[in-house]
Amino acid sequence: MAARSKARKRAVDVLYEAEVRGRDRLELLAERVADGNPPVPEHAVRLVEGVTAHTARIDELIEAHASGWQLDRLPDVDRAILRMAVFELLWADDVPDAVVIDEAVELAKTLSTDDSPAYVNGVLGAILQAEVPTSG
Repeated sequence: MAARSKARKRAVDVLYEAEVRGRDRLELLAERVADGNPPVPEHAVRLVEGVTAHTARIDELIEAHASGWQLDRLPDVDRAILRMAVFELLWADDVPDAVVIDEAVELAKTLSTDDSPAYVNGVLGAILQAEVPTSG
């Protein structure tokens, strides 16, 4: 697994755990970094910090493009994957959009329900189309 893929998985782990346990994301992240087992890659730290900084806008976008689903009705892991991917799509300029979406879909395949990969792909595609200007 590539370094960035591992970092995304680790970021989803932290986001998911914080959500399920009702913990502050940044406090949990700091604990995981200090523990270092398994290590928390720098990109994972960037993703968790970015999701935390932009949660309101990220959640607004997911709600707007979630095809009739309320954010709190989504599986917790899907919500974590979507939040991370939306941050990366809109605020991480060093990662191609197609890579962000592919990685999120792969995480959904590995971590969530059979329906989740297509759902994650659809929501992220809709957000990308609505929010990211195209060149040409």
